[in-house]
Amino acid sequence: MKILVINAGSSSLKYQLIDMENEAVLAKGGCERIGIPGGKLTHKANGQTFVIEQELPDHTQAISLVLKELVDKQAGVISSMDEIDAVGHRVVASGEAFKKTTLVTDEVMATMEEIAELAPLHNPAAILGVNACRAVMPGKKMALVFDTSFHATMPDYAYMYAVDYDDYKAYHVRRYGAHGTSHKFVSGEAAKYLKKDIKDLKIVTCHLGNGSSISAVKGGVCIDTSMGFTPLAGVPMGTRSGDIDYAAAEFIFRKKGMDLSEGLTYLNKKCGVLGISGVSSDFRDLAAAKEAGNDRARLALDMFAYSCKKYIGAYMAAMGGLDVIVFTAGIGENTPDVRADAVSGLEAFGVKLDAEKNRQKNDGEIHDISAADSRVKILVIPTNEELVIARETAALL
Repeated sequence: MKILVINAGSSSLKYQLIDMENEAVLAKGGCERIGIPGGKLTHKANGQTFVIEQELPDHTQAISLVLKELVDKQAGVISSMDEIDAVGHRVVASGEAFKKTTLVTDEVMATMEEIAELAPLHNPAAILGVNACRAVMPGKKMALVFDTSFHATMPDYAYMYAVDYDDYKAYHVRRYGAHGTSHKFVSGEAAKYLKKDIKDLKIVTCHLGNGSSISAVKGGVCIDTSMGFTPLAGVPMGTRSGDIDYAAAEFIFRKKGMDLSEGLTYLNKKCGVLGISGVSSDFRDLAAAKEAGNDRARLALDMFAYSCKKYIGAYMAAMGGLDVIVFTAGIGENTPDVRADAVSGLEAFGVKLDAEKNRQKNDGEIHDISAADSRVKILVIPTNEELVIARETAALL
């Protein structure tokens, strides 16, 4: 079985074709500047990289170009589209409408239109991607794989906000979380690596990137996560503020003469470690600036690590113990200082890092960076969200 995984953005589209017999990636790539002058497809297959520059007026044209490359005599990896058994689409938010991976139908897509406002930056783009695929690949089975599905197991006392209950029922305002495919993948990989049944483990998964979230995974299911109704909540991120007193946010908006929409853009795009440091949202730049003596860069890194540590401790308490901490995603996999600072001070709870192991470079493999006498395992695990989408799609079929 071959699954085409699609991750559509408003002006971009990433894809992978995965052979589920051995879970090998046959081809992958992305389209840029869809609907914007200067369109481009970068396609990687057969050990080569192919770049095609042509205008991509919409997602349908982008999908058509991808499919053309997949069957191309030189760049292709299949003889015809008949070899593609199904398409799995990444969707950020499901609301309460969908609890698990769902087969695409007209009725499902109508519901997707209704809940698009839950993730206004992401869900409309996913809808464009699905509709484009349906236009170019009529009759092909397709699945929606939601970032929020893994968090659907949270108990009500964890996902509810203390707002008027009638407003929750009317507007479905609650914690949904994000990065669910990543949290699911790395928690499962941790159990496999340790040769343990995941049902016997209490795991904190730290997906740390430009967008970061931390989850409590008990017995293989999520019981809490740091992101909320939107990805704005939780730890400070590249440009997102993370948790903030709402009155403090309103105070800033008023002082700066911002309306609500402008204020939310400010919290999403101009805050986080970028806003604190004044340097960059990229942690490599922050590390270099800190090394050069920039105290605001030091502060931004300290705030980020401290917030991660607080969530790890809180989830340890929520689960009644802890067996494994997993670091993943761009920062989690590649920034040793953040990992060290995030667990520093937790030694009394059995969390001990091996400084030398922690300095190993990311080689795409799983690494145990815990000290020999650490009661809690600390693992670095490269994430693979596309593989989870392909697995979910194959399982649904």
